[in-house]
Amino acid sequence: FEDEHGKIHYGQPILENEELKQSDLKKGLKAHLVEGDVYGEHTVTSKSKTVKKLLAPVTPNIIRCIGLNYRRHAQETGSKIPVKPILFMKPPTSACGPYDTIRVPHVAQDDMVDYEAELAVVIGKECRNISKEQALNYVAGYTICNDVSSRNWQMGPKSGGQWNFSKGFDTFAPLGPMIVSSSVITDPQTLKLGTRLDGQLLQDYTTSDMIFDVATIVSFLSQGTTLMPGDVIITGTPHGVGYTRSPPVLLKHGTKCEIYIERIGNIVNPVEYERGQSKL
Repeated sequence: FEDEHGKIHYGQPILENEELKQSDLKKGLKAHLVEGDVYGEHTVTSKSKTVKKLLAPVTPNIIRCIGLNYRRHAQETGSKIPVKPILFMKPPTSACGPYDTIRVPHVAQDDMVDYEAELAVVIGKECRNISKEQALNYVAGYTICNDVSSRNWQMGPKSGGQWNFSKGFDTFAPLGPMIVSSSVITDPQTLKLGTRLDGQLLQDYTTSDMIFDVATIVSFLSQGTTLMPGDVIITGTPHGVGYTRSPPVLLKHGTKCEIYIERIGNIVNPVEYERGQSKL
């Protein structure tokens, strides 16, 4: 977070309730400073600072993403249930803070930009070739992600099926508002999550509908590939996405999108269409 003097810190928020929400920031949120390696030896000190701005709680080197990982979401899209986790990537530049603006580039300004509420996993220890039984031991904690998606680039007739391109624009992965330790959330398959767009409830289900649970995903992604502390894995979205609705409900200029997950809090991002860019 950024304090009132513009300095950046890691901190443990001082909360009245378990979850961290945008309203806490408006009330003058404070945080105890964390000293040391947040993925290794560290101390939560008694020193506190006022939080001026919440930043993304992790600066990922890579964001690994799992597609079609909720049964009801696969059904609403008319897709077959995957037999293995479907992997795509978002670049680190797609990450932004929990209350930052989602900036839609000119190339995606076709009124087909969608929301996806997702549980994000933050890796805490280097690992490779780990079993499902070991996997959660390497998770530092959990946060929220909105897997913002340009549907026309993902599946439109001229797209070529550009999953990475369609989901990897700058600011298309808001993260936050905090990482909740895996020692607190010991079972990530029991969390309620969802989306509100301008206050309208659009997604509202639980992580129990995942086809591949978090332990399976982490184990699968570690096979032959080293996962590093701070790597982020987003784990798919429940049913209720915008493009499958009749009529579709999408992210347009001026709308505000909230993603919430039980025991973590919420992220709230206004949507802005950028100007002055060329279009492909």
